[in-house]
Amino acid sequence: MNEEFLIPIIIVPMVVVFLPWLILHYVTKWKANSSLTAEDESMLDDLYDLARRLDERMATVERIMADDNPSWNALASERAALRLEQAEVSELSPRRSRSSEEAKRGRR
Repeated sequence: MNEEFLIPIIIVPMVVVFLPWLILHYVTKWKANSSLTAEDESMLDDLYDLARRLDERMATVERIMADDNPSWNALASERAALRLEQAEVSELSPRRSRSSEEAKRGRR
């Protein structure tokens, strides 16, 4: 009889107190870690620059292939021209925020 009485006394506080505490604890941890750090922003900037350079190289290779063999891909030269145009526009537009610029300066 004592065990039947003791089990609900242990289980109910665990469900009512411990489970909500555990959930709220991790929710606050997730909210605290949800923002980007300066290191994350600089890594994203570096990855963006790398992707842009690789895109420019790919456009150059497509242009060379189209010049060597025009039947290789009729649309390659058009896509290359469009990529170069987009790259020029993105270079002219401000893409970095003030905080990422400060992070980049702090890293150098």
